[in-house]
Amino acid sequence: MSPADSGGEAITAQGLESLQTELHELETTARRQMAARIKFAREMGDLKENAEYHMAKDAQAHLETKIERLTRRLADAVVVEVDRGGDTFAFGRTAEVLDVDGARLHAWTIVGATEANLAQGRLSGESPVGRALVGRNEGDTVEVPTPRGPRTYRIERLLP
Repeated sequence: MSPADSGGEAITAQGLESLQTELHELETTARRQMAARIKFAREMGDLKENAEYHMAKDAQAHLETKIERLTRRLADAVVVEVDRGGDTFAFGRTAEVLDVDGARLHAWTIVGATEANLAQGRLSGESPVGRALVGRNEGDTVEVPTPRGPRTYRIERLLP
């Protein structure tokens, strides 16, 4: 069963661990710090005219919203096993990909949308480039429509 079949969100085991760590940090340390901030602001006097208190309460609301979103993402997460032995560029695998038009070589790992971060070399498998590259072999070239016009990419090498 694929993540799409189950209605879940594809994620690597490492991505799942990162989400769990972030959620734990927010539910423990961040909440304690927020409680201390609100307590300090309350001690500053009249709550009606206490800007520090109102800012702290707004920050608390943002924190709780973030915790709620992370909890929902974890509930929907479907860990996809990585097959590092195959001959194709697949979820969780890393490859050196040449942007033929820009003459730039990238080392990209195909990950779930919530793990994507191009600055760290993590390309979403749901992105147009990711979808075009998944299932391709070393040496394959694909053309991908982008807002700036079509781009050509070639898989130079699959990394272990």
